[in-house]
Amino acid sequence: MIDLKGKRGLVVGVANEASIAAGCARAFRAAGAELALTFLNEKARPWVEPVAQEVGAPLFLPCDVREPGQLEAVFDRITAEWGRLDFLLHAIAFAPREDLHTSVVNASAEGFAAAMDISCHSFLRMARLARPLMQAGGSLITVSFYGADRVVENYNLMGPVKAALEASVRYAAADLAGEGIRAFSLSTGPVKTRAASGIDRFDALMDKIRARTPAGKLVSIEEIGTLAAFLATEAASPMSGSVVYADNGFHTTA
Repeated sequence: MIDLKGKRGLVVGVANEASIAAGCARAFRAAGAELALTFLNEKARPWVEPVAQEVGAPLFLPCDVREPGQLEAVFDRITAEWGRLDFLLHAIAFAPREDLHTSVVNASAEGFAAAMDISCHSFLRMARLARPLMQAGGSLITVSFYGADRVVENYNLMGPVKAALEASVRYAAADLAGEGIRAFSLSTGPVKTRAASGIDRFDALMDKIRARTPAGKLVSIEEIGTLAAFLATEAASPMSGSVVYADNGFHTTA
């Protein structure tokens, strides 16, 4: 039994009801947590709002990490309304299409910098802003993929970006260990989400990974959410700094 009763968490990165972050939000709520959710902009809001309503989120806030002050405003609101935060989920990633669809050596400096800032450095920004709200400790969780560790066809620029994200989690876990704040990379198998649709030939990638997964079955957002909810608890403390795989064993196969 995963128990998050009395805990308050922030979920950043819900794109729609089928996104990984949505599956995690449902699992957090099912375990008893109270949630704040964000949406990218007014165009994205209608896709995210049903999830916020489903999980009964009392805080539903705009957050585009590219816009100066928006991320800080989210944490200011949490400070004013709650005064604390017990966990957060960072589930945002982006690379310009033209840089994502070319080989990594051909990616532009501007595209590489944008992908790194949005997909990786934003996690560290959230950790810094969450830190004063986690006086009693807490969990920082981000979403990664096997392409951080091995070359995955067509994953291209996101491979080194996710590798940097996983390294950032390790260093954040070490930096904040003395304050009881844990950090985790949740490396999921491929899920057919809106974000993943930007990867070239993603359906073919899913088929290849399904064929190499021991049970021949891809992971679901519900399964990922259950694991994320566990990582939000103190029981996961001994695993802080780890890459935690939620891919039905794909990463174990040759």
